[in-house]
Amino acid sequence: MTDEPSSEPRTPDLRRALLQSLRSWQSAGVSHVPIAAALPVEPPAPAETPSAVPETEPAAPDQVTASSPSAPATTTVARGVDDVAGESAAPPPEVPPTEVESMPETEGRPRSRAAREKALSALAERVAQCTRCQELAETRTQTVFGVGDPQAQVMFIGEAPGADEDKQGEPFVGRAGQLLNKIIEACGWKREELYICNILRCRPPGNRNPSPTEAANCREYLDGQIKTVDPDYIVCWGTVAAQNLLDTTDTIGRLRGRFMEYGKAKVLCTYHPSYLLRNPAAKKPVWEDMQLLLKEMGLEPPPQK
Repeated sequence: MTDEPSSEPRTPDLRRALLQSLRSWQSAGVSHVPIAAALPVEPPAPAETPSAVPETEPAAPDQVTASSPSAPATTTVARGVDDVAGESAAPPPEVPPTEVESMPETEGRPRSRAAREKALSALAERVAQCTRCQELAETRTQTVFGVGDPQAQVMFIGEAPGADEDKQGEPFVGRAGQLLNKIIEACGWKREELYICNILRCRPPGNRNPSPTEAANCREYLDGQIKTVDPDYIVCWGTVAAQNLLDTTDTIGRLRGRFMEYGKAKVLCTYHPSYLLRNPAAKKPVWEDMQLLLKEMGLEPPPQK
């Protein structure tokens, strides 16, 4: 009498065979097995019939195919050999959003002053502990985050802290900063009405230009400040600030004298105050740029004393 094969799955035997295979792979030095995340399985295509059915039909609204832009991409997950035969790995813990990311978005000026101050304070604490650029972290006295009104309509972005800024922890406080204060006053503003920061938050040794890697390491913090303050206008002071913010290789001479856009903000680029100290003749085009900004804002500079 011939035994008929059982219709029930022989799970214990299959599991035992799988474990034996995995143990043999492990003894051979295999520690992880790549497992591809499963894609949605399409239902089998219906057999062609002579009936009048169009050759191509639009997919149903709830049907996702592998070629659809919304279909999940195949990913590879490295898992230990002992994990393959067991239960599926638990999903990774969710990372809580930063203060900047968790703030509500609305049109116009979206957040209260208190919420912006809280977000900037949390970001400044992260900056103070940052060691992404080893050389800068080892040589700085302190980080230089940014100062000013968290609801400022105008944001100034410079290059990087100098020696005076490194000592005091505030951007634009040296000779170039004193000249910038005069430009601010000539426009009819007060320094505390603006928001001022730099591409970098640490002083490069010898006041050299920031490297592309250093600027990239610090970009998250700059973007966080821009997102939080949400300015209507940004002034890039100097080539380093303009090229890094706008991702361009154009010189400041080509960029100045016109407005560009970064997000919702209108961006004006002009010469850095430190350049004006070495080239006083450049003060005239800088003042022309600031007059252009004031006109765009519907303002007029006060009478010069």
